[in-house]
Amino acid sequence: AFLDLTGLNEIEGVWKGSTTLPCAYVPVEDFVEHSLAWTAVHDQSSGTIFRRDSSGDHVLLSEYRDRVSVPKDAPGNVSLHILNLEISDRGSYTCQVTWRASNNSLIVKEITTKLEVVKVAATKPIIKAGELGLTVPVGARTSLTCVARGSPPISYRWFRGTPGGKAQLLSSQDELVWDNLQPSDAGMYFCEAQNR
Repeated sequence: AFLDLTGLNEIEGVWKGSTTLPCAYVPVEDFVEHSLAWTAVHDQSSGTIFRRDSSGDHVLLSEYRDRVSVPKDAPGNVSLHILNLEISDRGSYTCQVTWRASNNSLIVKEITTKLEVVKVAATKPIIKAGELGLTVPVGARTSLTCVARGSPPISYRWFRGTPGGKAQLLSSQDELVWDNLQPSDAGMYFCEAQNR
C-alpha cells in the first residue's frame, strides 16, 4: 500500500546485547521524508528518543545517548538500532514518519513495536578452537579469528606466547591480521575471550 510502514509487533532483546526495531517503507517519487521520530513509553517515563529532520539527527533522551542510531544511507529504512540493552528499555516504541508531498501537504504514518528485554543465564565464553600448525607463505596476507559464544558482551584479546607463560598482547579485537607475513611472525598465538 501507498507509503505504509512495515515492522514487527513485538521483539525480544537480550540484556546487555543489541537489537533493531524495524521500521521501513518503499520510497515514492513525489513524496520526500520530512521528519522521523521514535518515541518510547516505559513504566517510569515516556518521550521522544530520536528525531531526524532538516537540521539532522538528534538523540533527545540522555539515557539513550551513544546507544541508538538510525541508518543514514538506506532510503526507506528508518529502523532504530539500540546497543547495550537495559531492563529499563522494555516498553512500546513508536516510529512516526512524516512526508512532504509535491503540493506541500504532509502525510503522517506510524507503527508501534513492543520491546521485551530478557536476562539469559550467564554463560562463560566457549572458544571454538582453530586448526593447529597453520603454514602460510612469506609475504602473504592472513588473519586469525577468535570465535566465542556465551553471554554478551564478549571482549577478545590476542597474544603471542604460550598460555600461562610469558605472553605479549597484540590486539583487543576478535581478528588478528597480517598484511605481509615475515619469518619473524612464526610462533604460538592464542586468544582470550571474556565476559561479565
